[in-house]
Amino acid sequence: MNPVFHVPVCHITTYSRVTTGLNACVATLTSMEQPSERKPLRADAARNVDKIITAARQCFREFGPDVPLQTIAATAGVGPATLFRNFSDKEQLVLAALSRQLRQHVDPVAAAAADGMDAAEGLINVIDAVMRVASEDANLLDAVAGRRGLLMGITGGLIGSMATLLERGQGQGSLRKDITIEDMVRLVAMLIGAVDTMEPGSEAWKRPVALIEDAIRTERPSRPLPEQSGIPGVTLTEGA
Repeated sequence: MNPVFHVPVCHITTYSRVTTGLNACVATLTSMEQPSERKPLRADAARNVDKIITAARQCFREFGPDVPLQTIAATAGVGPATLFRNFSDKEQLVLAALSRQLRQHVDPVAAAAADGMDAAEGLINVIDAVMRVASEDANLLDAVAGRRGLLMGITGGLIGSMATLLERGQGQGSLRKDITIEDMVRLVAMLIGAVDTMEPGSEAWKRPVALIEDAIRTERPSRPLPEQSGIPGVTLTEGA
């Protein structure tokens, strides 16, 4: 079972305060699954879907969040009709690309964290993995900016994994007992929002993640903060 996308939030009884609206978003994503996720595709059709998603990531990186779907189809080497047969609009394609990135790069980390002994370390590793995807695919995130319900749906199971790790870490005494899953969702959302202040694909996110770790642990880790990085397009002066 996929640890990130198949852990229903409504089953986390310890954190029952997670809102009904959030659960509804998870249900919304289920009803919006891509055709490739609802039923098996022929081998050639599956290859086309993979080529389209790969081309979408490349085009969003090169041309930004407003890249036309026709450009993505041409880069994938398929016709526009093939693209639209699999993805009805840009939003659906973007969500499929984000979903694939999370499955490939966050799911294995979440699975390892669930099996690990140190829940606090596992929780930070999951946040690291999410932030690496957010940084490397910043233009994908920009393409769905403001669509909170869809993004919360795509991360619904991830929230479940984080809640489990948070509860275990609190039981182990390594995470503050006054931290709630709502706090963690907001902190991760803040971190993802901060990607706009970083060079895409950089590791500037490591410093704010370290600051979050300092805040949620019962004892501050004895390590220096990661190196500071500048904010693109902004010049800051001492004392300003």
